[in-house]
Amino acid sequence: MLARLRRVPFAAQVLLALVVGVALGLVAREIGPVADGSPNWLTSTLQTIGSSFVALLKTLVPPLIVTAVIVSIANLKQVSNAARLAGQTLLWFAITALIAVSIGIGLGLLTEPGRNSSVDAALQAPPPATGGWWDFLKGLVPGNILGLQASAGPDGSVGLSFNVLQLIVLSIAIGVAVLKVGQAAEPFLGFVRAALAVVQKVLWWVILLAPLGTVGLIGNAVASYGWDSLGSLGVFAGAVYAGLALVLFVVYPVLLKAHGLSPLRWFAGAWPAIQLAFVSRSSIGTLPVTERVTEQNLGVPRSYASFAVPLGATTKMDGCAAIYPALAAIFVAQFFGVDLSITDYLLIALVSVIGSAATAGVTGAVVMLTLTLSTLGLPLAGVGLLLAIDPILDMGRTAVNVAGQALVPTIVAKREGILDLERFRTGRPAEPLATAGETDGVDADLRQPVTA
Repeated sequence: MLARLRRVPFAAQVLLALVVGVALGLVAREIGPVADGSPNWLTSTLQTIGSSFVALLKTLVPPLIVTAVIVSIANLKQVSNAARLAGQTLLWFAITALIAVSIGIGLGLLTEPGRNSSVDAALQAPPPATGGWWDFLKGLVPGNILGLQASAGPDGSVGLSFNVLQLIVLSIAIGVAVLKVGQAAEPFLGFVRAALAVVQKVLWWVILLAPLGTVGLIGNAVASYGWDSLGSLGVFAGAVYAGLALVLFVVYPVLLKAHGLSPLRWFAGAWPAIQLAFVSRSSIGTLPVTERVTEQNLGVPRSYASFAVPLGATTKMDGCAAIYPALAAIFVAQFFGVDLSITDYLLIALVSVIGSAATAGVTGAVVMLTLTLSTLGLPLAGVGLLLAIDPILDMGRTAVNVAGQALVPTIVAKREGILDLERFRTGRPAEPLATAGETDGVDADLRQPVTA
């Protein structure tokens, strides 16, 4: 049975899981809550499955970030024009983010989601996490070598969590130090490379659970939110997904076509990462898949992809940091009757282009939204109005994030003349990626060429 399941393409497994998840979610919603108002057994089961899958991904985020960023920076010494490639990558990150935020602002002005909403004003509440420019700048300074931060719970307990932004800063500093030290740092770099390989292998095992996680995440979303929350925020949700669709299916193909690349071939190659991002809602959790398809299916050289993709997974957020905060800021302003000026719209664009690192590739975009609202002087309590449908929106946002993280390296590699056009057209790697018996279901699925 297991052997038969492994022969089913991974993409087909996830799509089937989406259908099963929706069906189970509808059944759970039909059953309704138990007598005391708590979720029924099916909703609780779906919630546990989905949250466990996300928890596994989050557990691997800290070691993955540290090792991936250090190795990606160290790999720059293998590239002759490393500084130019890094500059071009950041430039195209900014260009695509500016286009995305412009679409978000345009849709916000066109659809007026804050005025065309039936959401109850009583739902406004302080956000669970906030972001301001001063907090963002202070957050860049590591408090300790592990990037750990403590928080007190309502019961007096103290919980520890990793500050992803601080981990990125520490990893960049260590990676640059490795380059500066040179030969003496080779043993350390060898250890980090080995650690990255081990972490990625464990993460592949977690990714193999994506179909099961999909059933839980989608099923719980349908059971918990149904159509009631979406109905009251229908215009806003529709505008967000319209913006995401415009960026993913119009802007990105136009940019690819302008560089002489087939949009259909690019989508065929990048789709496994986009699909997993939609389910997992984590750019970092999808990082190994994104990097692998960028190299194997799209023809970006490994020496460059291993730098650009991890960098994009932590800073390139066209969905979470461009389209969504622009539309959400306009929604909050309209809901509270605040008129935005041209300067305010320019500030939205500025925050989206240079502040996306605040999201740091983890699930959710609340921090980026509060950073935008605080910059504009809008009430942060307005975030509570949107939290009910945030998980549903976050799936589409993360899919666009990851698509952009695969798009920019492809475009830059083509502009710099280092893209393997044959591999891009066929999806076939020039050499085997693993010896016989060493591949798993996901690896094999990603290595198979996908015809557009």
